[in-house]
Amino acid sequence: MIIGVFINMRNSYPYAHRPAFPTDLAVKIARKAEIMAKRLEDQAIAEMVRSAKAALGRGESPAEIEIQLGLK
Repeated sequence: MIIGVFINMRNSYPYAHRPAFPTDLAVKIARKAEIMAKRLEDQAIAEMVRSAKAALGRGESPAEIEIQLGLK
Protein backbone atom coordinates (compact mmCIF):
# COMPACT_ATOMS: atom_id res chain seq x y z
CA MET A 1 0.00 0.00 0.00
CA ILE A 2 2.76 2.46 0.90
CA ILE A 3 4.64 1.57 -2.28
CA GLY A 4 1.57 2.35 -4.38
CA VAL A 5 1.24 5.76 -2.76
CA PHE A 6 4.92 6.48 -3.43
CA ILE A 7 4.57 5.54 -7.10
CA ASN A 8 1.49 7.74 -7.47
CA MET A 9 3.26 10.69 -5.84
CA ARG A 10 6.30 10.24 -8.06
CA ASN A 11 4.16 10.13 -11.19
CA SER A 12 2.26 13.27 -10.18
CA TYR A 13 5.31 15.54 -10.65
CA PRO A 14 5.83 16.96 -14.13
CA TYR A 15 8.63 15.44 -16.19
CA ALA A 16 11.89 17.15 -15.31
CA HIS A 17 13.87 17.98 -18.45
CA ARG A 18 17.56 17.20 -18.24
CA PRO A 19 19.82 19.64 -20.05
CA ALA A 20 22.11 18.23 -22.73
CA PHE A 21 25.56 17.15 -21.57
CA PRO A 22 27.96 20.06 -22.16
CA THR A 23 29.96 19.47 -25.33
CA ASP A 24 33.10 21.15 -24.05
CA LEU A 25 33.07 18.97 -20.94
CA ALA A 26 32.60 15.85 -23.07
CA VAL A 27 35.58 16.84 -25.24
CA LYS A 28 37.77 17.42 -22.18
CA ILE A 29 36.77 14.05 -20.72
CA ALA A 30 37.52 12.31 -24.03
CA ARG A 31 40.94 13.98 -24.26
CA LYS A 32 41.80 13.00 -20.68
CA ALA A 33 40.68 9.42 -21.31
CA GLU A 34 42.83 9.29 -24.45
CA ILE A 35 45.87 10.51 -22.52
CA MET A 36 45.24 7.97 -19.76
CA ALA A 37 44.79 5.15 -22.29
CA LYS A 38 48.04 6.05 -24.05
CA ARG A 39 49.89 6.09 -20.75
CA LEU A 40 48.50 2.68 -19.80
CA GLU A 41 49.34 1.33 -23.27
CA ASP A 42 52.94 2.55 -22.94
CA GLN A 43 53.21 0.96 -19.49
CA ALA A 44 51.83 -2.35 -20.78
CA ILE A 45 54.26 -2.38 -23.70
CA ALA A 46 57.21 -1.63 -21.42
CA GLU A 47 56.19 -4.39 -19.01
CA MET A 48 55.76 -6.93 -21.82
CA VAL A 49 59.16 -6.03 -23.27
CA ARG A 50 60.78 -6.39 -19.82
CA SER A 51 59.10 -9.77 -19.35
CA ALA A 52 60.17 -10.94 -22.80
CA LYS A 53 63.76 -9.85 -22.24
CA ALA A 54 63.87 -11.61 -18.89
CA ALA A 55 62.45 -14.80 -20.42
CA LEU A 56 64.96 -14.66 -23.27
CA GLY A 57 67.70 -14.23 -20.65
CA ARG A 58 66.47 -17.42 -18.96
CA GLY A 59 66.81 -19.23 -22.28
CA GLU A 60 63.13 -19.47 -23.23
CA SER A 61 62.31 -19.55 -26.92
CA PRO A 62 60.42 -16.72 -28.65
CA ALA A 63 57.55 -19.18 -29.32
CA GLU A 64 57.23 -19.90 -25.58
CA ILE A 65 57.30 -16.21 -24.77
CA GLU A 66 54.57 -15.49 -27.32
CA ILE A 67 52.34 -18.04 -25.63
CA GLN A 68 53.11 -16.71 -22.14
CA LEU A 69 52.34 -13.15 -23.19
CA GLY A 70 49.13 -14.16 -24.94
CA LEU A 71 50.42 -13.17 -28.37
CA LYS A 72 49.35 -16.45 -29.97
